[in-house]
Amino acid sequence: QVRLVESGGGLVQAGGSLRLSCTASGINFSIYTMAWYRRAPGQQRELVARITSGSSTNYADSVKGRFTISRDDAKKVVYLQMNSLKPEDTAVYYCNAAFPPYTIYWGQGTQVTVSS
Repeated sequence: QVRLVESGGGLVQAGGSLRLSCTASGINFSIYTMAWYRRAPGQQRELVARITSGSSTNYADSVKGRFTISRDDAKKVVYLQMNSLKPEDTAVYYCNAAFPPYTIYWGQGTQVTVSS
């Protein structure tokens, strides 16, 4: 059974930092592209950051220079280091594992709230 379990969310003041973790089980983690998405209240889910099996990364423009995605294939964990957080970063953050063209898994989400 495939599981993606996020952790590390919480409440933080603007300008602060959080590190999200997503631990995977039941998949050959190293071959998957891993990503973080988020959904703010009343908005559509959006891609935050992605890291391929070869560790190439890409980021949403809104988080470039503030967020860093990384992976540890031995531990089957993907991280999202979030610095200089802003109130507009408040959202539920979801872990995503993808193996093109059709295999996609989602975590249950973790809440990040940034107070002004």
